[in-house]
Amino acid sequence: MSKNIIVLQHIPIETPGYLLDLMKQDKFNITTIELDHGEKIPDNLSSYHAMFCMGGPMDTWMEQEYPWLIEEKNKIKEFVVNLEKPYLGFCLGCQLLGEVIGGNVVRSKNPEIGMLNINFSDGKDNDTLFSQFPEKLTSLQWHSYEVQNLENNKNVTHIASSEETKYQIFRYKNHAYGIQFHIEIKDTTVNDWGCVPEYKVALEKQLGKGALEKFDFEAKKNMKKMNNYSEILYTKFKNEIILNN
Repeated sequence: MSKNIIVLQHIPIETPGYLLDLMKQDKFNITTIELDHGEKIPDNLSSYHAMFCMGGPMDTWMEQEYPWLIEEKNKIKEFVVNLEKPYLGFCLGCQLLGEVIGGNVVRSKNPEIGMLNINFSDGKDNDTLFSQFPEKLTSLQWHSYEVQNLENNKNVTHIASSEETKYQIFRYKNHAYGIQFHIEIKDTTVNDWGCVPEYKVALEKQLGKGALEKFDFEAKKNMKKMNNYSEILYTKFKNEIILNN
């Protein structure tokens, strides 16, 4: 049975990447909403079997500059909390999920930009998506903000942290995930993102002039592993969550 997937994008180059390739192989019906281009999220979300929410150069609190963020948060809450449908949010998409379920998005003490370690907690052991992952993995990060204060939501399970960020992965109930890092990337990702002014400034501020080439090399060196993790994540999400929803 073909499934209907809605993808929320905040900049054209931040797609589901390798996960999009896998969805196309499965011939899923994919509806992409380019929010920064003024496209609207459909009023009726009940026909969609899953939502993917991607990263972007804006932050969750920038509602004055990006007024569509208000409607996006409302739609994410409707999809995840009211309809209890499957959701995967990456970077900004992770932070938007964290905010709509009661957390706060704050500036990180130190930005995380580069190929950095993610450490899993005990929360992964029985988790549908991540139980087969190793105790530690290296993945691409490019963020200066993070989700905090999810401890009071008893429906949240903490799954992974990094040196700077507690909620690198969290799960809401058993159907929605926030993933702060970028497991979905492809060979072209770093160079594509390096063309975005906000990303380039953050990268050079953190890692120095000329950092893009080194970052790209490190990402490509780890690409095979990240694509493998993406396949595990996607297969579990499809078989255990989307198809059971």
